[in-house]
Amino acid sequence: MDLTKTFTLAIDFDGTIVEDAYPKIGKPKLFAFETLKKLQQDGHRLILWTYRYGKTLHEAVEFCKENGLEFYAVNCSFPNEEYNPKKSRKINADLFIDDRNVGGFYGWGEIYQLLSDSDNPLSLPKKKRFLGLFKS
Repeated sequence: MDLTKTFTLAIDFDGTIVEDAYPKIGKPKLFAFETLKKLQQDGHRLILWTYRYGKTLHEAVEFCKENGLEFYAVNCSFPNEEYNPKKSRKINADLFIDDRNVGGFYGWGEIYQLLSDSDNPLSLPKKKRFLGLFKS
């Protein structure tokens, strides 16, 4: 894969990877784990970006591991990043995949197509954006 077309993707958990059942873990969304593993194989860097913390975050991370998915980082921009309350907690990512995007959640098949189709403007490295919010 051409590495100039890879992204750092911040991915929500509840409602995006699994059906929303917070604080429990819902059923996996159709093709979520298959698509995320394929995106990793294609060279994309995946960050789990979720409201969860503590025990519920640990459960989500373990659930993903049990389904064959490990993230580059969890609720931070890079591994071993230490939380500093004097700095922004905004994640440094190229795209954010979340069920609460304006326009809703596309579905994992469409997301994969958007990220892998060389004729699609999303597959070209441009400025950062929320997936589905800015398409220009």
